[in-house]
Amino acid sequence: MENILEKEAVQRVKKILNEFDKDLKVEILDNTARTANDAASSLNCEVGAIVKSLLMRAEKDFILCLVSGDKRCSLNKVKKIINNKDVSMANADQVKEQTGFSIGGVSPIGHIEKINILVDKSLSRFENIYAAAGHPHSIFKITYNQLLNLTGGKEEDIV
Repeated sequence: MENILEKEAVQRVKKILNEFDKDLKVEILDNTARTANDAASSLNCEVGAIVKSLLMRAEKDFILCLVSGDKRCSLNKVKKIINNKDVSMANADQVKEQTGFSIGGVSPIGHIEKINILVDKSLSRFENIYAAAGHPHSIFKITYNQLLNLTGGKEEDIV
């Protein structure tokens, strides 16, 4: 397997983690973490402890929703929170353009464009949560409060 830690997208995540807290590290998994279920089985943790980073498009704007792996993001709740009726999932090209990551490795941090972030409260159930680090085989472990602080995300009920 090529050196995942040297990939530009993973380097962006590592740099931000390192500036925020030197104890937060990018981990490389033998198996893919492309989906929440894949990540949970690779990490031997509950699916709910996996952070799904879902990019939504609201007309010309984008919003990143960080949701627990065992929950589904509610478009209706997101629409109400941002007060916009035209909200849908971003397509793969939009995800790559806005975040600089490919689907399956979208990190909550290190985006190319400035993106507003909503963090679902259900993630707070877990002592530690795991988020993608720019590649389908890379993750980082973080606490809920650290995630809120690191992303500047707004805590909401979006599932």
